Amino acid sequence: MELKYDEKGLIPAIVQDHYTKEVLTLAYMNAETLALTIAEGRTVFWSRSRQEIWRKGETSGNVQKVVSITADCDGDALVVEVVKNGPACHTGAESCFFNEVYVSDEVKQFSWEGLYKLIEGRKTAPKEGSYTTYLFEKGKDKILKKVGEECTEVLIGAAKNDKEETVYEIADLAYHLLVLMVEMGISLEDIIAEESKRHVIDKKIKQERMK
Repeated sequence: MELKYDEKGLIPAIVQDHYTKEVLTLAYMNAETLALTIAEGRTVFWSRSRQEIWRKGETSGNVQKVVSITADCDGDALVVEVVKNGPACHTGAESCFFNEVYVSDEVKQFSWEGLYKLIEGRKTAPKEGSYTTYLFEKGKDKILKKVGEECTEVLIGAAKNDKEETVYEIADLAYHLLVLMVEMGISLEDIIAEESKRHVIDKKIKQERMK
């Protein structure tokens, strides 16, 4: 596909986390930096303010390894999926997009990343009366017991062919698994990376690994 650059020879590049799909930043590339990005396997942009090539992470160390680059239907914008090594924003934030302009009251916002961070916060900054904080205070044995109990509840709901109950119990199980992950220092990216590896493994090999 032939890409369309603007009058300054630039094309917007929306950088997205490969694992979480969070939008990290909006930068610009020209034909040269796009070629460098592909050749080096890392994001290389054109700095409009400095008027020079900008290799993301060259000074900060927050390099972004490129997984894929996709053009839109008109060929005048790119989505660059990356695996990041540190925050994307110069402020230290994970994403450059953190200033809310509008949030609908009608649609409830939910993300696994948001829930994980909330649970993580209950561990690093305990809150009195919080059930999550209570689990962390009791320790891993208590968390493991709850995971086991919720697994059983899922099985009971599914055995009864009760969809509503099964959904409810799966949600409970997912929450407690996230608590366990935080307790053990396992990130969502760790799980997604493991699933990604299994996705490209031959089925027979995958089965051997999972025994």
